[in-house]
Amino acid sequence: MDAFIINGNKELAGEIEVRGSKNAAGPCLAASLLTQEDCIIDNLPLVEDIHITIDILKDMGATVEFLSERKIKINTKDITIEHMDFSKFSKSRISVLFVGPLLTRFTYFAFPPPGGDKIGLRPISVQLKALEKLGARIKKAGDWYEVQRETLVGKDIVLEEFSPTATEALMMAAALAKGKTVIKGAAAELSVQDLGAMLVSMGADIKGLGTHTIEITGVATLHGCEHTITSEHLEAGTFIVMGALTPGKVVVKNINLQYLDLFLEKLKEIGVNLDVGENEVTVFYSPFLNAIKVQALPHPGFPTDLLPIIVPLLTRAQGKSLIHDPLYENRFSYVHELRKMGGDIEIVDPHRAFVFGPKKLSGLHIESSDIRAGAGLIVAALMADGKTTINNVFQIDRGYERIEERLQKLGADIKRISN
Repeated sequence: MDAFIINGNKELAGEIEVRGSKNAAGPCLAASLLTQEDCIIDNLPLVEDIHITIDILKDMGATVEFLSERKIKINTKDITIEHMDFSKFSKSRISVLFVGPLLTRFTYFAFPPPGGDKIGLRPISVQLKALEKLGARIKKAGDWYEVQRETLVGKDIVLEEFSPTATEALMMAAALAKGKTVIKGAAAELSVQDLGAMLVSMGADIKGLGTHTIEITGVATLHGCEHTITSEHLEAGTFIVMGALTPGKVVVKNINLQYLDLFLEKLKEIGVNLDVGENEVTVFYSPFLNAIKVQALPHPGFPTDLLPIIVPLLTRAQGKSLIHDPLYENRFSYVHELRKMGGDIEIVDPHRAFVFGPKKLSGLHIESSDIRAGAGLIVAALMADGKTTINNVFQIDRGYERIEERLQKLGADIKRISN
């Protein structure tokens, strides 16, 4: 397993460009299963979760041609479900998004539980229950799920939570179902809206994208399309925070700002010095920071995936900050690593933590447990005194493309080693 070695307190300066959204690219790749025509998808992030998703499609018989480094042409007309690689399927959370479009192609198939981050209980029951309301019959059989269906028929469906993956799975299945499907309690995250834009360009009849009620009227067929993945707001938020840590000026470019409104407001409340442009943010060293209260909520609230990014920053703030993540009960696993580095952080319960500051962080050996926790530990290492070694960086690679090379261009002292 690879590791990062980071020597902290180095000046960061220069420009860094945000890549395409992993969370949007996954469902858009899955959507290629809804047509037998070519789909051209551009601005793909070259991260592990997307490589795995493409490999799963290829194993099933999809033809994939890279037109450029980040642009592919994919055709799924000859797929066979028998060639699905269960071991690859179970490596990524994105895999569950295949279930919706596969329902439109096959009357029976099986799949294993998907993988992903270990950030608490993340059952796929919300997604499966929603698909069952369209006419799927899904049951657990040993170590996998069996799926059967006859005709998919649109229904009014109220989701139990604002789940992006459940909303996306339903949108894909409903696009070719008979009649109208109304999703109430739909998620409005970037990935949902990006997938919706691709489906509409394929001929789907979808209304209400960006709201919590989405209407899909099924059509007989969908055609191919060209679609460009929107930029990753979570990566943008990560780099903005990194720019506030050390002397220097960092310009984060190619940002989709509509998904970062509350995040940027909270950074200003903390005291981060930044200038917001049309599609970029310039961030300056911010030595005097304020304690805040912040709660993760579905879009347009504060993104849960950016909480681990700002916690290291709050160890420098004056006073007591409250972090509340009602979505996942094991999101605070990275807090134990920050404590080892000298952070004064109290976990009140599985969903809340107090961060007391200001405290100096010191480098040591720490472990990355998931994508955003790993990125948050890079934030901590960049601001820490001395050398930090972050193990298990495969987790970071799942969501951040060659992050060490991009940070090196800003002046960070970071290198990858193979253990």
